[in-house]
Amino acid sequence: MNKKVVFMLKYGALSLILFFGILLPVSAASNTTIIYGEKLNDSQRAEVKKMLGISEDDAYEEHDVTGQDYADFINGNPNSNMYSSAKITLESSGSGLDVNILTPENITEVTSEMYMNALLTAGAENVTVDVVSPVKVSGHSALTGIYKAYDVEGVELDKDRMELASDELEVATDLADNDNVSDEDVSTLLTEIKKMIAEQNPVTREEVEQIVNEQLNKLEIQLNDADRQMLIDLVNRMKDLEIDFGAMKEQLEGITNNLVEKAEDLGLDKGFWEKVANFLSDIFRSIANFFSSN
Repeated sequence: MNKKVVFMLKYGALSLILFFGILLPVSAASNTTIIYGEKLNDSQRAEVKKMLGISEDDAYEEHDVTGQDYADFINGNPNSNMYSSAKITLESSGSGLDVNILTPENITEVTSEMYMNALLTAGAENVTVDVVSPVKVSGHSALTGIYKAYDVEGVELDKDRMELASDELEVATDLADNDNVSDEDVSTLLTEIKKMIAEQNPVTREEVEQIVNEQLNKLEIQLNDADRQMLIDLVNRMKDLEIDFGAMKEQLEGITNNLVEKAEDLGLDKGFWEKVANFLSDIFRSIANFFSSN
């Protein structure tokens, strides 16, 4: 065969390989990271893999979340025991948030909606998270594990927002514990407050306090004075960081839908949740009108 023809064939084949190598992803699951709590032993790690449904053919990275990570990301205690684990998959733009607690019997304080609310505050978008633990834990350290997954994937989250999101998770579980408020009501309260921040754009602490009190009254939630102030302090920090909750309308609506479905599954007061749904519908309409007029 003519040497020139052979050269052209080889060059063409190499070009095709390089071209398609650039276009095709290495693996559909290449954005998946498994985060293990550093205190897990080998058998518990194997159990976590099984809980997450991980097979040998799956493509993923593995990392530990440590007490030092807890300190680095949110100024937490570096001596904290980390057991909660998670599978984190960064999705394409527009996919939204999806958080699943696969071992609810072992995640004793934090709900999936609390995680979702906190992740929105932290600036996490378009991610699927599965949370597990082979032992009973509160679930708080899983949030740091999610931050770790973003970090190893090269996606930078704002440190102030990460700290605020972690504090939000603490406030949410404290309200549920201290005031005999259901987890669902706490998540609904936080979701609605964020929507009102987007609609009203408060600039003073007094305006923040008014938003919080209005939502507490509309949802008929009673808090003691200390916890009411704790919630106001949290929301005031959200205001100070100028978080654009208006851009998270679909994700916040998704949290609300999850809560309504959960209430129906649990047989909770239908009238209460219909009131919540109608109220949120009015908020969504107001937000849409606000942004369409600007």
